[in-house]
Amino acid sequence: MKTKDFDIITVDNMDQWLDEREVVEIECLISDLTGVPRGKILPRKKFNKDNGMRIPESIISYTVTGNWPDNAIINEYIRDVDRDMSLIPDMSTLKMVPWATDVSAQVIHDCVFNDGTPVDYAPRNVLKNIIKLFNDKGWSPIIAPEVEFYLVDKNVDPDIPLKTPAGRSGRSETARQHYSIDAVNEFDLLFQDLYTYCDAMNLDVDALIHEVGAGQMEVNFVHGDPLKLADKVFYFKRALRETALKHGMYATFMAKPMAWEPGSAMHIHQSIIDKKTKKNIFSNDDGSPSQYFYWYLGGLQKYVPSAMAFFAPYVNSYRRLSKFTSAPINVKWGGDNRTVGFRIPKSDAQNRRIENRVVGSDANPYVAHAVTLACGYLGMLHKIEPSAEEVGNAYDSGFDLPESLNEALKLLRNCEDLQNVLGKRFCGIYTAVKITEYAEFTRVISSWEREHLLLHV
Repeated sequence: MKTKDFDIITVDNMDQWLDEREVVEIECLISDLTGVPRGKILPRKKFNKDNGMRIPESIISYTVTGNWPDNAIINEYIRDVDRDMSLIPDMSTLKMVPWATDVSAQVIHDCVFNDGTPVDYAPRNVLKNIIKLFNDKGWSPIIAPEVEFYLVDKNVDPDIPLKTPAGRSGRSETARQHYSIDAVNEFDLLFQDLYTYCDAMNLDVDALIHEVGAGQMEVNFVHGDPLKLADKVFYFKRALRETALKHGMYATFMAKPMAWEPGSAMHIHQSIIDKKTKKNIFSNDDGSPSQYFYWYLGGLQKYVPSAMAFFAPYVNSYRRLSKFTSAPINVKWGGDNRTVGFRIPKSDAQNRRIENRVVGSDANPYVAHAVTLACGYLGMLHKIEPSAEEVGNAYDSGFDLPESLNEALKLLRNCEDLQNVLGKRFCGIYTAVKITEYAEFTRVISSWEREHLLLHV
């Protein structure tokens, strides 16, 4: 039977969509603060499209290690009773699960409390709130993420360093193959499956390139609405991991998975369209950069250092931020300059945009999109002027960013503007999660310590 495609899947046409595809179960998904997919898998007949389902509100706020952040900060915001929240499906996100053994669909849900109010610290709701700030001004923010990742050999022992996998030739990459077509073709079968999955899920993947590192790739997405793009990146990470497993390897979005290779970023291109005129507000009528463009840059420069706990959310994330690995260490800006934190790609006036190069690939896409837009919004709101354009090598100016998660969390706790625009509960709960993760990490004794300290000190 030929299946019908719908421009938008709604409650009214959902049953027809599912029936035509003979779906037997549905994966009901939310993103927790770390970006981990959580939820339930339901038989088709148990899926309640009207009332959703309920899970504990604490599910959003677990650490990446699966632990509850049992500290004084979390207790300020989440009651000890751990009440339920309801999950309401967003039918526009209904997709097939193309790698599933049983015929399955997946749908992203929004989190609401039992009285119907949105869960204010749920990542998707945080992004919705920031988009609303722009909409209330008559603006539509536009973004385009570029997501880097590594393909690595399967590794079941975390004490053993990662290695690049063998491709069609049977050999692993031992040298960096930036933009090499042949190096990408080594994994043709994997990427053929990946594109098939992405097409089945309508993820609008625009381009695939080989990045600097051995086994490092990058996928670009077609520009569009920040919420829809966050959904697509959320789905893409699942699809890529599943595809890699099918081909006997891992795909990782870890910011710095290998000591001697560059880290992985999620560069976010951003611009703003006036809803009435459909023009890019970053450009004047004569094509020159507008005051909004400069204020947005000023906001990024002022607030990104305090927002780094969102953009670089793990201890490992800060290993990526080094001038020796093509990653930004500053909040300078410049035209077509890859040594700055905020690059302005060459474009015409309507496509003028700012590329935030600071964000790591390990960041939650909902959180990353929300926070970078919030920084720019605050810049326009407070009319913050940026520094002069950087025309030289910005690495020579040194670090402008926090160099550890602990330092980043201190900056976030002292930034009232970010807390007010993102939500104090969201920032507080997020901080509690990250403090717990940082404390867990500090208790780990590394192989470096055993090697160099065990018998020498």
